[in-house]
Amino acid sequence: MEITCHRCHQTVQAENCYCPACGLPQLMYEADGPPGQSQPESWNEAVRDASSVDWKVALRAVLLLAVPAGLLSSEASQSGRLGMFWMTTASVCAVGLYVRSQRPAWITLGAGARIGLVTGLVAGWVALGASGCALFAQRFFLHQSNQIDADWRAYVDAYQQLNAQMGFADTAHMQAQKALMLSPEGHAGFMTATIISNAAFLVFFAVAGGALAARLLARTRRPEV
Repeated sequence: MEITCHRCHQTVQAENCYCPACGLPQLMYEADGPPGQSQPESWNEAVRDASSVDWKVALRAVLLLAVPAGLLSSEASQSGRLGMFWMTTASVCAVGLYVRSQRPAWITLGAGARIGLVTGLVAGWVALGASGCALFAQRFFLHQSNQIDADWRAYVDAYQQLNAQMGFADTAHMQAQKALMLSPEGHAGFMTATIISNAAFLVFFAVAGGALAARLLARTRRPEV
């Protein structure tokens, strides 16, 4: 006999304790007994909330992986361009470590996404701080301000040429925009916005990685009963 999952409404075989699609426990009751009387559950852990997360355990896994992932994804790292990979890998591994410590060893997609979100937020703040500290050190301690400003002017010129090629030929507006971008305040503002947007982008991939790990683990692991 087939039933449908209470959450995703996918088909579940009657003998399965878990939904093969989302991993939600399917409560199974004894058929015997008078109507209206509570029936015993067929397995001990069925009453556990499928979306709950033991954050004391989860945070240990998150901190173990989010800090190095944030450092590797920062502007200070040579591998910063691989930030999407580092962040996704960190969240997948964090969910995997969390599930290994659980009895029964299972997790839902929503719980995995939340662990990924926390992993991304921690790693994003680490990447943000490391990028800011690296830029500060390059300008004031390593005395690379001339090179940084030259690279920024080259970027602004290329950006202006791209706008001209796309038909934005308002000379007054382009000159005002260029003056703003080349000013110290404008340069700092644009760099800060870029770093923050990159961190937000990394958080998105961390959430996706956590949800993906939970989906895969829900199909390969079943509780010990």
